[in-house]
Amino acid sequence: MLKVGVLVSGGGTNLQAILDKKAAGYLPECEFVSVVASKPGVYALERAANFGIPGTVICKKDYASQDEYDKALVEHFTEKGVGLIVLAGFLTILGKTFMDAFEGRIINVHPALIPSFCGKGFYGLKPHEKALEYGVKVTGATVHFVELEADAGPIILQKAVYIKEDDTAETLQKRVMKEAEWEILPEAIKLFSEDKLKLEGRIVKISD
Repeated sequence: MLKVGVLVSGGGTNLQAILDKKAAGYLPECEFVSVVASKPGVYALERAANFGIPGTVICKKDYASQDEYDKALVEHFTEKGVGLIVLAGFLTILGKTFMDAFEGRIINVHPALIPSFCGKGFYGLKPHEKALEYGVKVTGATVHFVELEADAGPIILQKAVYIKEDDTAETLQKRVMKEAEWEILPEAIKLFSEDKLKLEGRIVKISD
């Protein structure tokens, strides 16, 4: 059984999608053992509690350095026996200490088709605003392995979402979540739990 830890910073809509899939029997090889929030009072912690999953707050500002913050996270997830870390709307920078401890075992969902509209500062509505400004006809979401550089890790899954002429950043954000993020994030977790992801260079091969 793969023990999964989730990092969150806000409302937890992606967390909800994952836990709903788990409740529906879609992730039989996964046990969600911890949800860690980057600040207190976020609704994602309530979502975790509703599923009986322990929630913890580990704030970066409570630590003197990036390294100390990383070590606190590593210690927490190691104690829980976590084999996969899922970033589900997590907006705090993670450092080298954390990356090294869980290398190849951290995944993130990004609301665009990487390498478009990604990198530092591209979170929340920003990727959708930029997609609309640029005039692209197709956007979507990407699940990727996490590396030190933002949104630069090997791509696991992508799903396209067509842009409508009357879209606003808000309507597009909701549709990308519903049609793409909430589908491919649980799928990537399932593939990882079944040991179906193999990394060759920066190419992720998916086995049957």
